[in-house]
Amino acid sequence: MPAGFWGFCLFFAGINGAIAVGMGAGAAHALQSTMDTKALGWITTGYTFQLFHALALFGVSLLIKEWDTPSKLLSLSAILLMLGLLLFSGGLYLIAFTGNTSFATMAPFGGGSFILGWLCLGIHGLRSMRRREP
Repeated sequence: MPAGFWGFCLFFAGINGAIAVGMGAGAAHALQSTMDTKALGWITTGYTFQLFHALALFGVSLLIKEWDTPSKLLSLSAILLMLGLLLFSGGLYLIAFTGNTSFATMAPFGGGSFILGWLCLGIHGLRSMRRREP
């Protein structure tokens, strides 16, 4: 990965955290009067997952920065978390705002990306324990 990859991950985490907070505030206040319960549920699920995974990406970006030569597993974890943010939360937001349920096909791929991203992070941790590295 390029040297500035950790900075891009940090940027992506920050943007997604901000979007998640905005969506949460919108769902709690402005959108309640204009959207049906089902659409609000999609937004709530989307921003909840988005916020937690933006924080996870933040942590992964800091780990990437700490390594002189970033672990391929950490880089892959970051990429998968970013993909999950786009596909899972993005797919749910698209359903909620457009009413087009064909966007629902994005969410399982995003969820799978989240799972694989967490697994890469866990495997990296296991390997680091064996090598006694960060």
